[in-house]
Amino acid sequence: MIRLRLGVLLALAVAFGAISHAPKAMAAAEVHRLNLVISGIPSQLNGGGMNDMLARYNEYPLGDRFQALDKITMGWLFDAELRYFVRPNFALAAGLGQLKTESKREFQRAIGADVVLRGDILTVPIHVGGLYYLAPYTQGDFQARAFVGGGLLSMTTTRARFSTYEVGLPMRGDTLEDLSLGGTSELVARGESSGYYAEFGAHLFFAARYSVMLGAIYRSAVIRQVTNEGVIMVPYLVPGSDPRVYLQRPLLDHDDRPVRIPDVDLGGIGLRMAVGIGF
Repeated sequence: MIRLRLGVLLALAVAFGAISHAPKAMAAAEVHRLNLVISGIPSQLNGGGMNDMLARYNEYPLGDRFQALDKITMGWLFDAELRYFVRPNFALAAGLGQLKTESKREFQRAIGADVVLRGDILTVPIHVGGLYYLAPYTQGDFQARAFVGGGLLSMTTTRARFSTYEVGLPMRGDTLEDLSLGGTSELVARGESSGYYAEFGAHLFFAARYSVMLGAIYRSAVIRQVTNEGVIMVPYLVPGSDPRVYLQRPLLDHDDRPVRIPDVDLGGIGLRMAVGIGF
């Protein structure tokens, strides 16, 4: 009986000791050398020649009769990155993502008659860089560290596209509003380019393998070597012909040449919201 009581007292003492030391064991934030960082980044997008092309289409054939297409000004960059701490205050980073955005407008001209206009940009950025971490701020099981960094970008498999899709609209009508906008057509620009990025933010560590990052990224990348495929067709009234009959011709720039997308500016500022998984 005495031995049983001693055993119970010993077990209670061990349990109490474990409980009293548990907060100390959990107090340290986990900082892993290797982290997989998954980010969602709402980002400004300059657009470049893509926006020039949209502006020309807004002039004609949209004009004052239809609501203009919005310029491309932002998009979402989803990114996956490996971040490795070479030293406690310096990390290497490498990753890839997808940046996508679009400007879309739809006109329902009549029952069974529809016009859809869409301009979009899609690119796969690959980046390699480094980050310098400042001294940590620690409070209990929480640690926060500010960082600054930057590196090189490669904007791969970039595609800028403008397309028009029409169904149920003839190229002949009694009034101008009955006419189509030129039928179904598509202009696609493709290219690749290098650039650079810079970023700063805060990395928040907890008593778990997961961490959180908040910050801002500046990106500079312009694709100037662009290959264009296709043309955008618009309605065209032949001088001296029946005013109700419109033909089709390519959309022309101010120099009377078929409109092209000469470059794509993928630069801009983004807000990083990320989750890190430590290994």
